[in-house]
Amino acid sequence: MNRHLVLLLMAGLGLAPASRAADGMAVEFGHGDDSTNLGRISLIHPWDRQWFTDGNWYLTGYWEASAGRWHSSATGGKNIWDIGLAPVFRLQSKANSGWRPYLEGAIGIHFLSDTHVNADRDMGSAFQFGDHLGVGLMFGNRGQFDLGYRFQHLSNADIKSPNDGINFQQIRFAYLF
Repeated sequence: MNRHLVLLLMAGLGLAPASRAADGMAVEFGHGDDSTNLGRISLIHPWDRQWFTDGNWYLTGYWEASAGRWHSSATGGKNIWDIGLAPVFRLQSKANSGWRPYLEGAIGIHFLSDTHVNADRDMGSAFQFGDHLGVGLMFGNRGQFDLGYRFQHLSNADIKSPNDGINFQQIRFAYLF
C-alpha cells in the first residue's frame, strides 16, 4: 500500500476523536492545474439555522474541517499536505425524501505543508484562502448520503508574492451520521 495513503488514513483516524463533535464525514478526490491530484477527508458539522424558508428552498450551511494530500506529476512534483477549515453556505431543496438538489459556496482557510507542489507552481505562503462553488444531490431515506461536484480555487490573495494559486475539479461523497 502506498505510504502516503497510509498517512492519509492515519490522519483520518486521528480526527476520529473529534468526530464526536461532527455530524458527518466526507471524502473528496480531484484533479487540478499542473497534473496535480487531490485526496481529502473532512468532518462536517451542520448549522442549526435556516434562512429564507419561504418557498421550496432555504439557505443553511455547515462547518467543514479537512485534511488532504496533493501530488503533482509535473516536473519537480511532490506531495504536500493541506489542512483547512471553512464555513459552507448551502441553498438546499426542502424536499423531505428522494433526491434533494443543492448549490453551495464557501470561503475558508488552508495551511499547506510546503509552498511548492512542483517546480513551476509557487503558492507564496503556507497560509491560503480556499473558495469553492458546488452542486450536488442528497439522497437516502433521511438524506444521509451526499454526492457532489466542486470547483475549488486556492491562493494567498496576494498577501505574499508569488501567488500562483491552483484550481481543482472535485468529486465529493459525504455521509451524515
